[in-house]
Amino acid sequence: MKIISSKENKIYKLIKKIKKKKYREKEKLFIAEGKKFLDFEYKPKYYILNENNIGLYSKLLEKEETYIFSEDLFYDITTQINSQGIILIYEYIPSCIEKIKNNIVILDKIQDPGNLGTIIRLVDAVGLKDIILTKGSVDIYNDKTIRSSMGSIFNLNISYLETDKLIKILKQKEYNIISTALTNETIEYTKMELKEKNAFVFGNEGNGISKEILDISTAKIKIPIYGSAESLNVGVATGIILYKYIEKVNS
Repeated sequence: MKIISSKENKIYKLIKKIKKKKYREKEKLFIAEGKKFLDFEYKPKYYILNENNIGLYSKLLEKEETYIFSEDLFYDITTQINSQGIILIYEYIPSCIEKIKNNIVILDKIQDPGNLGTIIRLVDAVGLKDIILTKGSVDIYNDKTIRSSMGSIFNLNISYLETDKLIKILKQKEYNIISTALTNETIEYTKMELKEKNAFVFGNEGNGISKEILDISTAKIKIPIYGSAESLNVGVATGIILYKYIEKVNS
């Protein structure tokens, strides 16, 4: 345990830096906030406590990797209005594209970190393990993504790939590629047919799925809209389709 009250402290400076993506990538570290993250087996490199909340985390006070920040310093780094007084610094989570299983979720240039966090949580909830994001998608270690994932990020194998490399893998492994899209070939999501290997593709919030991926898709599906809404949020659409997938698998 170390008590920190100066902005010259190296850990304080490190945390300020890794709030930005380029420094996260350089240091291979990311920030998670809230006591919920203490429930997971993936252990942080540093525990940062607000001096006013140390009574809530007495078990952490004996750890060498625990730092107690003054209230001013802590509130200078927290991103939460009603902070629980604990911030955790983690090393990047190992991922391996070679270990992807028969059913995967692909996110094509998704931009909103809250949507990504929600989808990570959904994928974990339905029991899938693999997500592939195309390059140009939002950073999985964005603080909003981490917060929205509610810790499910620790349970998944998440990789980034260039679109051409992704397409090569999908073809080589003979995936049944099910993409959300509105074309003349689109069918309702309830009619999608599953095979041994299925890749569910969801696209950018504004532009949808890239033409390169649509061109190799086995099926294009849609969720019908019965009211006046123009479209569904990508996180909502992912939930509807993945739970239909589970229903079909278990039927």
